[in-house]
Amino acid sequence: MRVVVVGMGVQGAKRREAAGGDAVATVDPVRPADYRDLAEVPADSYDAVLLCIPDAPKLSLMLDLVRRGKHVLVEKPVLGEDAAIQRVIDAASATGAVCYTAYNHRFEPHFMRMKALIDSGELGRIYAVRLFYGNGTARLVRDSAWRDSGSGVLADLGSHLLDTIHFWLGVPDASFTVSMANRFENRSPDHVVLCGAGSVAIQLEMTMLSWRNHFTCDVLAERGSAHIESLCKWGPSTFRHRRRVLPAGRPPEESVTLVQDDPTWAAEYTHFKSLCRGGGPGNLKNDLWISATLRAMEA
Repeated sequence: MRVVVVGMGVQGAKRREAAGGDAVATVDPVRPADYRDLAEVPADSYDAVLLCIPDAPKLSLMLDLVRRGKHVLVEKPVLGEDAAIQRVIDAASATGAVCYTAYNHRFEPHFMRMKALIDSGELGRIYAVRLFYGNGTARLVRDSAWRDSGSGVLADLGSHLLDTIHFWLGVPDASFTVSMANRFENRSPDHVVLCGAGSVAIQLEMTMLSWRNHFTCDVLAERGSAHIESLCKWGPSTFRHRRRVLPAGRPPEESVTLVQDDPTWAAEYTHFKSLCRGGGPGNLKNDLWISATLRAMEA
């Protein structure tokens, strides 16, 4: 498959590396690249585009590409009105193009381990899920006019956390509310806590003010609990499964710790290629829920 990488910032560089020899061109209006505009790239020279661009132009460019039968991997989040997202879904369906929103954390080994454990039913009824995602990018975001705008960390990291909930539990019946939103250093929110009230109690905390990047997860359930500490890119990353002792007592625990490079970029690109070879499906329907949920909390 021949791919063009559009946007050669941090994400674009990672996508370019993952694509390896499949990458036939790069595009960026400012940074060093083969072209300044995608329109300059001969249309018959590529099959797919990896879009690593700001949020505002994503949907219009995605729509143009899928209408021309080009497969698209676009960096999260895809935000917009339902009708705008649905137009892209319909156009991709009509031409057979695959439109895939990249949420690379789905390919974290322990995220996949958590999904397998939940799907197995071994935990029983899931009572509560608590996620924390923090990085130290507040100053970098503040120095970028387009990044330090709108809902800030809510769209940036909140979309990852909402997608994680979707990955593990499907679309929850929870109604999410913002229980805390702070602008400690930035014009846009740099620390947000969301709460979801439904059959599963959900708490999502995100911040750009965690000077050592960190992720934690706690899943509390009927027959035990499961926990993740850190991501592979920040490692070591540990998964713990604790089995409940009745009526009470210290639970036996299984623990797996990984010390390795981040495997998610290569794994996600391989997944995208397999979707393109097999004719899909894409996953843009997930963004209808994520975008609507974020939009409701931004109001």
